[in-house]
Amino acid sequence: MFELRDRRAIVTGGGQGIGRAIASALLSRGAEVAIVDRDAALLTATATELGVRGLVADVADLQATRATLGQLIADWGRVDILVNNAAVLSTLPFHALDEVEWDRVMAVNVRGAYGMCRAVVGPMVAQGHGRIINIASVAGKRGGGLFGSAAYATSKAALIGLTKALARELAPHRVTVNAVCPGPVQSAMTAGMADERKARALSSVPLGRFAQPEEIAAAVVYLSSDEASFVTGDIVDVDGGIMMD
Repeated sequence: MFELRDRRAIVTGGGQGIGRAIASALLSRGAEVAIVDRDAALLTATATELGVRGLVADVADLQATRATLGQLIADWGRVDILVNNAAVLSTLPFHALDEVEWDRVMAVNVRGAYGMCRAVVGPMVAQGHGRIINIASVAGKRGGGLFGSAAYATSKAALIGLTKALARELAPHRVTVNAVCPGPVQSAMTAGMADERKARALSSVPLGRFAQPEEIAAAVVYLSSDEASFVTGDIVDVDGGIMMD
């Protein structure tokens, strides 16, 4: 089950954490994988370790991303799976949130995903097959309250909206679009947070622990596979029971 042999997959934010786990999981199922990250050193180390293609790019830079992906897709001849995982976190309360911070978060979390989707939708429609998986967050469904605050929660809610809109528009072309909404995950994004903030987040998780990146990756593998061919526009919660909706 969940075989991805001969599928070509792109994972953004693939240098570490959830993105790295997703790339590794897709690779283990037979996919050919390219990871995208703006941190060149981290990207090179991860790409070398996993044996995948590494592309240095900031997803917020649409022009650069378009050129980079265009070359990759030309080399591959097609693209089957896109995982929009790249993201930045903001914990500033709204009263302290200036336009610089707002724009920084939206540029990566929303515009970045938009740009990646724009790059792959044409080839996917032309080939009559594709999988797009957006890594959103429980914050986008409950208005933050664990780690991310207003800017982060809004960006992830926008990503959920984009997922549903694209799923409806691309369904006639056999391109499915789904989102995974993690709760708190043990990752580099959360490692540096204060113990008090972590404890508050943990108290909201019925299963009583943070997720491991591999548990998020498992949901992505399923949504990428033929077994999920009749699933589109879905928002899959991997949050330890936070939402239960």
